[in-house]
Amino acid sequence: MKKKVIYYKDEHNDEFSSAKITPKKIDGGYKYIRNRFLSGFLYNIVARPLAYIYVKLKYAQKTVGRQNLKPYRKKGVFIYGNHTQAGGDPLIPNVFCYPKKVYFIVHPNNVSMPFFGGFMPYLGALPLPDNMAAYRNFLSAVEQRIDEGGSVVIYPEAHIWPYYTGIRDFPDTSFGYPCKKGTPVFCFTNTYKKRKIFKSPRIITYIDGPFFPDMSLPLSKRTKTLRDEVYKTMCERAKLSDCEYIRYIKEEK
Repeated sequence: MKKKVIYYKDEHNDEFSSAKITPKKIDGGYKYIRNRFLSGFLYNIVARPLAYIYVKLKYAQKTVGRQNLKPYRKKGVFIYGNHTQAGGDPLIPNVFCYPKKVYFIVHPNNVSMPFFGGFMPYLGALPLPDNMAAYRNFLSAVEQRIDEGGSVVIYPEAHIWPYYTGIRDFPDTSFGYPCKKGTPVFCFTNTYKKRKIFKSPRIITYIDGPFFPDMSLPLSKRTKTLRDEVYKTMCERAKLSDCEYIRYIKEEK
């Protein structure tokens, strides 16, 4: 089988998701916290069971290291992962974090999709704000979900590169959230393994942590140190992939 090749110019900004969505503006009037009963019903009765079935059938997904999360079942944590599946990335954390509720810090595109976008806030989507009024509401919502004992998932690479087997360089910006309060941090790395029958690879998810911000350091140094520790761990885990379903090649200038 001829391997698909994608050429990229900028690992920080190139986006390879096929979805073309015009994002709505997330301003001070956006409601981050939705009806608890409806959210619970849609999440626990509808979405989570479907997520489990989908990732097991589509990717034959398996989790390694789930026991690392067990001591934090009732505590809020931030979880960072590599962004390599448009369909799987919103679902896989719901499988390995069970029974905890999972929330995702997302681009506004995720709540702007026709029809489905309206359900995303009830299923844990926390879209990034567009102005200061929304930013205050956003931070308040993130803090509330952590205080409630939830898992807040962040994809620091920001852009989707399907089936990419490396870890792209990412900034430390998103690590400011746990560093302000000393919240525990975990990371997960989706790796790709050959399958005997199917052409597409299997996903094996490795969970590492907890990592803790060094609260004795200044905030900027604390944030960078935490980012570097998580990045190094994810890079080591990514080496466990044993196939390249899509090859990414950087274009020469």
